[in-house]
Amino acid sequence: MRILISNDDGIYSPGLAALATVAMRFGEVVIVAPDVEQSSMSQAITSSRPISFRKTALPGFEAYRVNGTPSDCVALGAFNWGPIDLVLSGINLGENLGNAIWYSGTVAAAKQAALLNIRGLAFSMPAGEADKEPAYPLILPWLEKALVLLLAHPDIRLANVNIPTAAHGMQWTRQSCRQYDGKVVPATDPMGRKNFWYTVTPITGAEEGTDRWAVANNYVSITPLRLDLTDDRMLEEGQLRHPLHR
Repeated sequence: MRILISNDDGIYSPGLAALATVAMRFGEVVIVAPDVEQSSMSQAITSSRPISFRKTALPGFEAYRVNGTPSDCVALGAFNWGPIDLVLSGINLGENLGNAIWYSGTVAAAKQAALLNIRGLAFSMPAGEADKEPAYPLILPWLEKALVLLLAHPDIRLANVNIPTAAHGMQWTRQSCRQYDGKVVPATDPMGRKNFWYTVTPITGAEEGTDRWAVANNYVSITPLRLDLTDDRMLEEGQLRHPLHR
């Protein structure tokens, strides 16, 4: 199996190396990741300038860095190293739950794989634990279990996985869409000029069965995703109530 590893935290992220180490147990691995952090870039691609693909010294791995987005990395990796059987993205230094899926560069790398008809799986862990070396021995066995489970379901072409450090089990989950958690915070710079910070507000009381609920209760959350955003129920209702004819 040929496995491409990417992320949005950058080529030197410890989570990237941890994921690549696990992936080597399943097949041949190459890393293609952004040269700097590209968090919250979502599905952005670089179309207004050329982008580079440079071999990078990363002990134990064949690795390349790209001066672009996570989606750029997967597209260039597939172009330069294809054919690819699987794209793994992460381990993100921070959870990607609920509405964060829309913005996440980590999930976007997996989605870019799916757009290229390659299986894409995204992995994330809690931000507060991501800088602590002892956290990785706690989550990597669960990452491997989740990967084995997903590989046993070849029809799942795209999935988002979040792993709490105190995990005691795994749950199939749906995306939590209970509340939009974006927040704009006004501020001023040292010259007194007005500016803004974009941040999030904590969400409590997530519905059981969702990714937020699972992680809050120390389960590994496994959420199958799809590229088709069509609201099938509303489409059917529209066709019934207001049929349109050619």
